[in-house]
Amino acid sequence: MSELFDTTCNHDDRPLSRAELAAAMQQADVLVPTLTDQIDAGLIEEAGPQLKLIASFSNGIDNVDVDAAAKKGITVTNTPNVLTEDTADMTMALVLSVPRRLAEGAHFLAGPDAEGWQGWSPTWMLGRRIWGKRIGIVGMGRIGTAVARRAKAFGLSVHYHNRGRINPETEAELEATYWDSLDQMLARVDIVSVNCPSTPATYHLISARRLALIRPEAYIVNTSRGDVIDEEALIRCLEEDRIAGAGLDVFENEPDVNPRLIALARKGKAVLLPHMGSATLESRIDMGDKVIINIRTFFDGHRPPNRVLPGRA
Repeated sequence: MSELFDTTCNHDDRPLSRAELAAAMQQADVLVPTLTDQIDAGLIEEAGPQLKLIASFSNGIDNVDVDAAAKKGITVTNTPNVLTEDTADMTMALVLSVPRRLAEGAHFLAGPDAEGWQGWSPTWMLGRRIWGKRIGIVGMGRIGTAVARRAKAFGLSVHYHNRGRINPETEAELEATYWDSLDQMLARVDIVSVNCPSTPATYHLISARRLALIRPEAYIVNTSRGDVIDEEALIRCLEEDRIAGAGLDVFENEPDVNPRLIALARKGKAVLLPHMGSATLESRIDMGDKVIINIRTFFDGHRPPNRVLPGRA
């Protein structure tokens, strides 16, 4: 990017303060935020007249007020379709890790009790088999579909809830069962995988009421956005053994992680990851390439390929 443009870089790789973002938006022609940079209507209103493009280095766009940007004549782009496989891999890793107690086993051998290990025994570290179980995917977009393909290969029966049915060919390939009612699906699956985007419509989609529908022997995995699940309600369910376990790569108040969740992880009730679902070198390079293509296309006078339209963020 520095070879192509007069670029100011955040070399410390830290979230910018609101004041720093405001200053950048007063000076720059293009802002390249990440998902941790909240570009709200207030910041957009105060932006300088030269700011014409917000080229977000992110797959999701819930951190940018696209409607406010459009009203001020600012185009918004993102970097879709590059995180699918990596996020699906991480989702499947959590689907395996929680029932099979992989994190507990790894922590045991790296901890102070490892010297007392007596070797294999028939009843030690028993988890649950996933082969033959039912996975319910909430959000059957690109990532949800990629998760479904992996789940099917691991012998899981695929169920899904989505705003609408996927195309018949993909549904047949995955042998997937569509549920129009999210409530009914949650009550009947063994593993819930949350893979829908964060929007006003999906805020606390997995609410306290819906968490109560999940069976006590079932697990929930979230690699989408933390606010899709009512985290406080999930914590209560785990503490009261109303859900068997959770695998979380995202949290409602990132970067803060609820201490009660950390305590549950130490007890083996949850596997917690630091939002690393898309953290591969290949993914980050692909995202950067898309940002540059969006910028070049915009300043060449064409519509950027990854423009986000108002009302569709």
